[in-house]
Amino acid sequence: MPDRLRAIFCDHLSLIRGKYLPASKIGDGETRFCRSTYGVHFDRDLLPSPGSMMLEGLPDMELRWKAADIRDSWHKGTKIVLGDLYDQEGERLEVCPRGALKRAIAAWEAKGLTPKIGIELEAFAFQRADDGTLIPYDAPGAVVYGTGPTTDPLGFNDAIWERATELGFKLDMITAEYDAPQFEYTLTFDDALKAVDDIVLFRLLAREVALEHGIVLSFLPKPIEEAGGSGMHINFSFTDKNGKNALSKDGKSGPEHMSDLARSCVAGLVQHHRGLAALVAPTALSYKRLQPASLSGYWRNWGGDHRNVTTRVSAEGGEKARLEHRMADASANPYIAVAAILQASLLGVEQQYPLIAPETGDGFELTDATEGVGADLAAAIADLTADEMLGDAVGRMLVENQLFMRTAEVDKTAEMDHSSLRNFYIPFL
Repeated sequence: MPDRLRAIFCDHLSLIRGKYLPASKIGDGETRFCRSTYGVHFDRDLLPSPGSMMLEGLPDMELRWKAADIRDSWHKGTKIVLGDLYDQEGERLEVCPRGALKRAIAAWEAKGLTPKIGIELEAFAFQRADDGTLIPYDAPGAVVYGTGPTTDPLGFNDAIWERATELGFKLDMITAEYDAPQFEYTLTFDDALKAVDDIVLFRLLAREVALEHGIVLSFLPKPIEEAGGSGMHINFSFTDKNGKNALSKDGKSGPEHMSDLARSCVAGLVQHHRGLAALVAPTALSYKRLQPASLSGYWRNWGGDHRNVTTRVSAEGGEKARLEHRMADASANPYIAVAAILQASLLGVEQQYPLIAPETGDGFELTDATEGVGADLAAAIADLTADEMLGDAVGRMLVENQLFMRTAEVDKTAEMDHSSLRNFYIPFL
C-alpha cells in the first residue's frame, strides 16, 4: 500500500507545484492551493498578475484529479497525479495551462479530428565542482548520436531509461545530441493530453533521477553560452473518425503530397510565427537560442525534410505523416506550447491563410525567409500582444498572465550577462 500521493500541476513558469498527501487521497480527489501562485516569479517575487488575485485576498484555487489518472511514481511508497485547476465557483481556472490544452483538443475534436502529439526534449547535464559551481558533465567521448559509457560515464541515462520503462513511459529514444554534454529524449506519439502529461512527468522524472547520480539536468534553451541550444520539438498529426491519419493525402510524403489540412496547418503556423514565440520560447535565454543559422525555428518559413526551417514536413507519409514545429524550448510550459501550436494550426484551417512557398535555401548562408522572430523576449512580448487572434484562441486570461509575468522577467534580467541568466533559471528549469 502506498504511503502517500504527490498531487501536482505545471504552472505559468513551467515549474511543478504540488503537495504530498496521505494515502487516503488516492482516488478521485482534490486539494487547495493559493491562487496567487500564478503571481510568483522565479525569484519568489509575488506580483499582481492577471488571474492571480494577489490584490484581492490571495484566495484559494482547487486542484482536482480522477483516480484513473493516478500513477506509480519513481519514489518508493508514492503515487503521483496531474490535475486540473478550478476557481472557488467550480469553474475551470482560466490561467490553468492544462485547461488551455484541453480547450485546443476540444476545438479540433469539434471538427471530427483527434490531435496526436510527439515531443522531443533536449537537455544539458551539469555537475557540481568542488567550490559548488556548476560545470558541464565530464563525458569525454560524447559525440552527436553517441551512446555507451564514454558518452555517459555515470550511467544516469541508463537509470532514467530503466525507471521510465518500469513506469510505463513509451520511450522512442535517448541519445547524445550535437553539443556535449547534451542529450535528447523522445517519447512515442500519443493522444495529445496523454502525450503532454507524459512529457511533463518524464521531464520531472529525468531531473530527479539524474540528481540521484549527482547530475543537474537542465532543459534551459541555452545554458552554455558557447554551445548550441536545446529545443522542444513538437510533432503533431490528426486522426479522423475512421482512425486514419488526416494529414496524409495519398500515402506519400513531402511538401508536394500534403493534404489540404496539412497545408492549412502550416499556413497558420507561418501566419502566427511571431506571435507564437512568447508562448513557446518564453524566457530571456530563449532568444540566445533563437538565432539565424541555428536550426532553431528562428525563420518564418517551412519546408520538407529540412532542419533549418521552423515547420518541417516529415519525410514519412501515410499513417506516419506529421508536421514538426521546431521553435519551442522546454522552458515553456508544454501544455501552453502545444495548445498554442494546435490553435495556430486551427486558425490556419478556419481563416484559410495563403501558404507561402517552401524554403529552398540551406538556412545557413542562403534563405528565402525575410522575417524571423523578435530579437529578444521584449520583442516577442510585443508580437504576442499584437496577435490578438492567437491570444484569444489560446485563452485571453492565460495569455495576459504570461504577458505580465514575462514583462517582469524582461525587467529582472535586463542587466544580466549569460552566466547570471543561467543562474537565474537553472534551479528550476
